[in-house]
Amino acid sequence: MGDDSQAVQQLKMQLRRSQSMAALGELTSTATHEFNNVLMTIINYARLGIRNQDAATRDKALGKILEASERAAKITGTILAQARNRSESLEPTDLGEIVRDTLVLLEREMNKYRINVATEIDPATSKVNASGNQIQRVLLNLLINARQAMPDGGELTVRLRNSEETGFVDLVIRDNGSGIPAETLPRIFDPFFSTKSGPDDSGKGGTGLGLAACKEIVDAHHGKIRVESSVGVGTAFTIRLPQC
Repeated sequence: MGDDSQAVQQLKMQLRRSQSMAALGELTSTATHEFNNVLMTIINYARLGIRNQDAATRDKALGKILEASERAAKITGTILAQARNRSESLEPTDLGEIVRDTLVLLEREMNKYRINVATEIDPATSKVNASGNQIQRVLLNLLINARQAMPDGGELTVRLRNSEETGFVDLVIRDNGSGIPAETLPRIFDPFFSTKSGPDDSGKGGTGLGLAACKEIVDAHHGKIRVESSVGVGTAFTIRLPQC
């Protein structure tokens, strides 16, 4: 029995590593796509400025180039944070910073699918004891799931604040999409369970994590994740993590 238990634990570790690599690959792919879009903006406005000699056109081109360059710097900073600055170990973490970084990567995608994103980040929110990388992967997964639940556009709200439960912080991701049927809701955190038939037209089917892995990450942070959903009304995921 001891050998079997050890083998199961090793397989679980290998699965977690594979999921982490898949999620990081999804994040890098999203960031690369965003960066290429920004680069094309810079190139096009640079050409506009070169072709036109009048001051007004050149000022407009330079303004757009500066705006795009600042966005490129944000995208690069987010990837560098994933690669270097955030540890996989639990440490005092500002969830507001993670929310803002993640939304930078998804801004163009949300606009493309006509998703209006509202953020409600309470500046008084306490830091949590967390791995920033792991929580960002969970957040990315939930945000993409929410976007996919609103194929015709919709409203997405990300709310961060101290929980009513003393000593915890609540991160809420709410959409007004298709919702989850009541008979399906109890199973969404089951391993290998999915309501998706495959990747959507953007090529995404999540981030390689799945809700079961998201729950496992939250559980490992001594936190809780719950879902409320109604068909035709929308879905809200609440991640509750302990304060430092």
